[in-house]
Amino acid sequence: MNEWPEQPEGARPMRHVQRRPQGQQSPQYQQGYDQGQAYNPNFTQAQATGYDSGYSTGQVYGSPQDGGHGGPGGPAGPGGPGSRPTGPAPDWRKRIKIGSIVLVVGVLAWGIGTYAWASSQMRNEVDLSKVIERPAEGDCTTYLIVGSDSREGMSAEEKKKLHTGSAEGKRTDSMMILAACSSGNTMISLPRDSWVTIPNFVGSESGKSYPARGGSKLNAAYAMDGPELLVRTVEFNTGLRIDHYAEIGFAGFANIVDALGGVELNIEKGFKDKKSGADFQAGKQTLNGEQALAFVRTRYAFAESDLARTKNQQKFLSALANQAATPGTILNPFALYPTLGAGLDTLIVDKDMSLYDLGKMFFAMKGISGGDGKSMNMPIAGSAPQGSLKWDMAKVKQLVEQIKNDETVTVTSDR
Repeated sequence: MNEWPEQPEGARPMRHVQRRPQGQQSPQYQQGYDQGQAYNPNFTQAQATGYDSGYSTGQVYGSPQDGGHGGPGGPAGPGGPGSRPTGPAPDWRKRIKIGSIVLVVGVLAWGIGTYAWASSQMRNEVDLSKVIERPAEGDCTTYLIVGSDSREGMSAEEKKKLHTGSAEGKRTDSMMILAACSSGNTMISLPRDSWVTIPNFVGSESGKSYPARGGSKLNAAYAMDGPELLVRTVEFNTGLRIDHYAEIGFAGFANIVDALGGVELNIEKGFKDKKSGADFQAGKQTLNGEQALAFVRTRYAFAESDLARTKNQQKFLSALANQAATPGTILNPFALYPTLGAGLDTLIVDKDMSLYDLGKMFFAMKGISGGDGKSMNMPIAGSAPQGSLKWDMAKVKQLVEQIKNDETVTVTSDR
């Protein structure tokens, strides 16, 4: 019994598909070769047979956009392994130009910020407009630089360490005129025991008028009415107008030296002094703040006393300026900020003095140490009462005229 179901009515028998022997091409496919055409890899099965199986593109499971092989994201597509960049080549000139501009702007911003900060730290406390009967201005810029024995802000331990004593108030420990001229810079030390006339003046605080007082030591003017009277006295006795005033105390001086990492100095002859704490051997050495203060304050160890001390003060200040006014300090924030911070908050200047003026002062002192100018004591004629020193007024007048007229200083001092 035949169990196969009968063929449904209307069903058509399956057409017999004849397989071709292996390697034999279809007539249409073969026709491409018969016509002498070269092999064309893009000649697909669909073109040859008219039948598209859906696999003829070599695409597997999705379009090239879906990550199929051979598409833009595939091995042969752009961005795939071994593919070449299709974007434009980098413009290095443009990048370097932009980088340079950014660097310059950054440096300018740092410089402006530093200048503004340092300017805000300056103590512009001395009012030179209160000084009366002033001489005419000269061609050079003049500074009166004062080292005071101020112990402001110092602890008892610091006073002991720096051998400053504990005297109240403050007096001048050193005074010098710095003339910054185009013809050359000149630094002139004024011995504090100089025998001078303290002229009539108006009190800087009281506003009262005081008569002149002859036969006094120069440092007495500072003790009587501070910086304003000291400037008035120097101008009256020399005839030279002082443009700017700068004063620093013991602590500030020592702190600046330490902030610089010490100051190198060549000491020609060793000396000791119990009062200042000085104990130096001859030769080149680096002085720290404590040693530097002892060096500039010592006078009892020398036969010339105050005159020898003023020479040491000039020598050290020039060395200090030479080390401070260098690219290694100015361009290095780790050296510049500690140095400025150590000195500016204890540096007292006149109200018209800017940070730029202060910089000019340091560079003028540096120029002297480099041979651009000279350093000297005020010309001395001999001794005066109370162990004071009398100026050689003929030489003083000639010296002042040369500075006023911006001429090369030829005046010398015998001491």
